[in-house]
Amino acid sequence: MNALIAAARPATVPNSLLACPFGNDRPASFSKPFLPESLARIRGLFFLSNREQRLLNQIRGHGYLSLMGLAEAVIAPLTDDRAGPRGATHIRLFNHFRDEIAERLGTDCEVIGPAEDIAAHIAGRDPLAASLTSLAFGWMSQRHYAESVRDDASLYPHFKNLLQHRWMEVMQHNARRRAIADRLVAGRDAEALEAAIGDYLQICAFLDGKLKQQTVFDLATFERAAGRALNGEDRADFLRVQHQAMRWSFIGSGLSHPTMRAMLEKMSPAGADAAAATALSFC
Repeated sequence: MNALIAAARPATVPNSLLACPFGNDRPASFSKPFLPESLARIRGLFFLSNREQRLLNQIRGHGYLSLMGLAEAVIAPLTDDRAGPRGATHIRLFNHFRDEIAERLGTDCEVIGPAEDIAAHIAGRDPLAASLTSLAFGWMSQRHYAESVRDDASLYPHFKNLLQHRWMEVMQHNARRRAIADRLVAGRDAEALEAAIGDYLQICAFLDGKLKQQTVFDLATFERAAGRALNGEDRADFLRVQHQAMRWSFIGSGLSHPTMRAMLEKMSPAGADAAAATALSFC
């Protein structure tokens, strides 16, 4: 792990990204998908044309950047882990990409929030549960890039580059966040540790409700951008499939991460079993 963190430190954001995230071939940049199918889960929506599937992928790309930025804003005050200069640059680039996607789509792209309200809900839980939430976010981000983005040649290159540099930064954040969690674990008995895992699962349920709302927002954005409304059956399929895609992307991929499973098992076997059972619904 230390070797990975050391390898990540020299990374800098390319000047080409800072100058123009979408490069000089802007008219062609929207011809490629932003998110891999394992996260977007769009190809099964057979009632959408190829153009509409690509459009939805780009809307989901906007949502991905927005929710990643939201998550960072939620987690930072909970862990006292403020972004340094490099982290601030990545967040600024996320916002730049997000805003340009919205501009190119030609419609408003509503996003859940505000971050302060979500952070307040999580802060009201056990501090260890909040710490587990921050760790899950980091492991989730790493998993997205390593398992789905890095080797997918079909994705828009500048989008991939942004996620690569974000992945490197998150590895450093998670080393600090793990130390915080370990301090919170120390001295707790088995009952308290199991209860903290239960509180973390309650946070997951709360976030799931937010993702369900985001799916509704994405449907509205899609219908405006596509210039047509989906019928009742297609609408229901859209909401079901896309909600599950976001559940996996933003909850399940962190909750089921091997490092998270190992940590929970060490804390409380009973709590880890409950987490594993819950993770099945987020796949």
